[in-house]
Amino acid sequence: MNSITQDMRYRLALIEYSLKHGVTKAAIKYRTNRQYIYRWRKRYDGTIESLRDRSRRPHSHPNQHTPEEIKLITDMKRRNPHDGLVVFWVKLRQRGYKRSIPGLYRFLRKHSLMAEKPPNPKYIPKPYEPMQYPGQRVQIDVKHVPSSCIVGNASWNILFIRSGFVNLFPMFTQDYSKCFCIFHEGMSPDI
Repeated sequence: MNSITQDMRYRLALIEYSLKHGVTKAAIKYRTNRQYIYRWRKRYDGTIESLRDRSRRPHSHPNQHTPEEIKLITDMKRRNPHDGLVVFWVKLRQRGYKRSIPGLYRFLRKHSLMAEKPPNPKYIPKPYEPMQYPGQRVQIDVKHVPSSCIVGNASWNILFIRSGFVNLFPMFTQDYSKCFCIFHEGMSPDI
């Protein structure tokens, strides 16, 4: 990065003030400790680039994935691109993978190998079958009606869809197995 950050300018001003007035006065003025000033003076080589923050990334890690594990993961991911994390981890365990699920998750996320969700299939509406005559389709709703409204326990609401003709018949029975019957337009059930 070639940009000069505010921290770099602050450190440069701090070092220049400490070289002119001393470390203790610089620490008091800039409200920091003397060890901080000594550390940056030691690192300063005359250029502002020497005051840039260094990477905190470790040079190596003893528990990082081995090349064999990386090859196993990439080969398996190529063959199983849509498997979820746990299913994929189980398949890896069957082939000798010894690490935990969070470790696998971090590796997959870092290397952009997370599962790809397949797109939802496109909705294709079913064709609507038109009715040939009024009353061909019947919608029956069985509802509980309080006794204060109608004497009985159920009400039938019959709707003839095509004609919009609505029949409302109260039914005085608790045996719903006898309730399946088809009414024609203009007919009423036995009450």
